[in-house]
Amino acid sequence: MSITRLLPGRLGFGTAPLGNMFRAIPDEEAAATVQAAWDQGIRYFDTAPFYGAGLSEIRLGDALAEHPRDAYVLSTKVGRVVLDEVEDPAARDFGEKGGLFEHGRPNKMVNDYTADATLRSIEDSLQRLRTDRLDIVYVHDVAQDFYGDEWLAAYESARTGAFRVLDRLRDEGVIKAWGLGVNRVEPLELTLDLDEPRPDAFLLAGRYTLLDHDRALQRLLPAAAERDVDVVVGGPYSSGILAGGAHFEYQKAPEHIVAKVERLKALADEHGIGIKAAALQFALAHPATAAAIPGATRPSRIAEDVAALDEPIPAAFWTALREQNLISADAPVPTA
Repeated sequence: MSITRLLPGRLGFGTAPLGNMFRAIPDEEAAATVQAAWDQGIRYFDTAPFYGAGLSEIRLGDALAEHPRDAYVLSTKVGRVVLDEVEDPAARDFGEKGGLFEHGRPNKMVNDYTADATLRSIEDSLQRLRTDRLDIVYVHDVAQDFYGDEWLAAYESARTGAFRVLDRLRDEGVIKAWGLGVNRVEPLELTLDLDEPRPDAFLLAGRYTLLDHDRALQRLLPAAAERDVDVVVGGPYSSGILAGGAHFEYQKAPEHIVAKVERLKALADEHGIGIKAAALQFALAHPATAAAIPGATRPSRIAEDVAALDEPIPAAFWTALREQNLISADAPVPTA
């Protein structure tokens, strides 16, 4: 099914930062940020066991416990099981994402996409989230950035394990939808070519943004639209560099990315708009994208996201981006 009938709006809240991504944040600040999202009308929340070894799920569950469960949509992920055993968070091997949650909980995480691990992961997430059900479950990170040359083996384990379990749980009504949550397009393209099982949605982080969209635009998004598989855009600000931060792809942004962002900002200033508005509205302009889920750890950022969604952007701005080859000539852009 299309998850557009399930999602309460086009703007959700990605809670990876609540797992102490990049920095340790106080519990009070995390709670206040979730409450700010609620107060701003956001009713779709995405999380994962990976975010701080369960910390994001715990914080999100505590914050949402005071709200009626039927009032919001909740998604989490499978593929990593959080153990009671502890380890040094800074020493974990996250492939290209080294050090991402070094301030998270010290609980050891194991990568496991088998059927049994998928069911265990869901049960553990339900406990951490203090809820009796999940709406959407994504299979997390079966891609090159975490597994390198071994990513196809991880994908195959998920295809024969997690995919089939989630497909069955959806058909049984235990969950409402399932899909993949990744930072690369290749596993999504593979999944679209499968005869079965059939996912409902993809959560694609960082690959359909102002800074990086060509590959997704060529095949993935048209194919997803054709097969009625919705795409939720994660990381619409490219890990923060498009929102005043210093990170791109979860690491310090390289010089060529900083230079491109400066060009984008200059054009945004010239047309009297905010770069966050341009980034968010661009990600949502493609007909295959159902929602975007920027993350935040400060309450004030939520209001900025909501305002960015509705900020008027003149057509001349998008024309200028195309003329300067800052976006693909084929990329859909918002219309007034």
